[in-house]
Amino acid sequence: MSPLDLNLLKALDILLTEGSVSRAAERMHLSNSAMSRTLSRIREQFDDPIMVRAGRSLVPTPRALELHTQVRAVLYSAEALMASRPVNLAMLERNFVIRANEGFVVEFGAALLTRVTQDAPGARLSFVIKSEKDATALREGLIDLDIGVLGDSGPEIRLQALLHDRFVGVVATDHPLASAEAVTAEHYTQYSHISVSRRGLISGPIDVALAEQKLTRKIGAVAPSFPAALAIASRTQLIANVPERQTTFLRKGMHSFDLPFLTEPVTVSMMWHPRSEKDLSHRWLRACVLKICSKDAENATGS
Repeated sequence: MSPLDLNLLKALDILLTEGSVSRAAERMHLSNSAMSRTLSRIREQFDDPIMVRAGRSLVPTPRALELHTQVRAVLYSAEALMASRPVNLAMLERNFVIRANEGFVVEFGAALLTRVTQDAPGARLSFVIKSEKDATALREGLIDLDIGVLGDSGPEIRLQALLHDRFVGVVATDHPLASAEAVTAEHYTQYSHISVSRRGLISGPIDVALAEQKLTRKIGAVAPSFPAALAIASRTQLIANVPERQTTFLRKGMHSFDLPFLTEPVTVSMMWHPRSEKDLSHRWLRACVLKICSKDAENATGS
C-alpha cells in the first residue's frame, strides 16, 4: 500500500467541492499549473480520472463521488486528532476567519482582537462580511466562526447565543425627533427612513409592525449595513433603525429613541462546524468571543 498524503486528500476535497481547477487553486493559494499537477498526482494515487471534461466544465467521475464522503471523514478525523494536542497559546500562530456583519465587527472587533492577542500574540483575526446565512462556508472550512442571526445553518452546526438585542431609532441631533419628549408612531412615520438591506429591500419587520397600526413609512434611502445607515442619518434628516447593542459605539453623538411599537427581539449567535468542537485553540477563541459579548452585556446593564 502506497503512503497516503493528507495534503492530496485535502486537495481532492477542495477540487470536488469547487468543481474547478482554477477555483481550487485559488483556495489552496497555488497557481493553476501547480493545481493541475496536484490533480495528476491524485489521479495516479487513486487510479481514476477524478475530474473529466464535459463541455467547458469539469465533472466528477462516479469513483470521485464515492470517494468524496470518505475523504471528508478522514480529514475530519485527522483534524480532530491534531486538535486534541495541548495548545500553547503563547506559541500559537493561526489565522482565525470570522464571518460577521459590519456592525458586529465595528462594535466588538477591536476588543476581541485585544483579548485574543493578550494570550496569543501570534494569532490573527480575519473578519469577512456576512452576506449569506447558510452553512456552506463552515462545512467547507472557509471560516472558523459564523456570527449573526441564525439562518439556514443545518442540523449539524453547533450554536452558542452571544447576546440579545432590540432595535432603536436613531437621528441626528438637529432632527425634530431629537427634541421630542416622546416619539409616537404618527411622529415616527412623518419622516423619511433608511432601509438596511444588502439585497436592496425596502420593507421588513418594522413595516409589518407599522401595518398592524395601519401606518406606513417612507423609505428615502437603502443602505447595505447598519454603520452605513447611521453615517447617512448623521448627516441628513432621515431615521435609521438599528440594533442597540451592536451599534453603541457608532451611535455616539446621535440621538437614539425607543421605537413606538414592539418588534421581535434579535438573538445574535456564534456558529461553528462539529469538526472544530474539540479543537482546543478553537474552543479558546469561542471563549474569547463569549467573554467579550458578556462583558459588553455587563457594561450595558451597569449603565
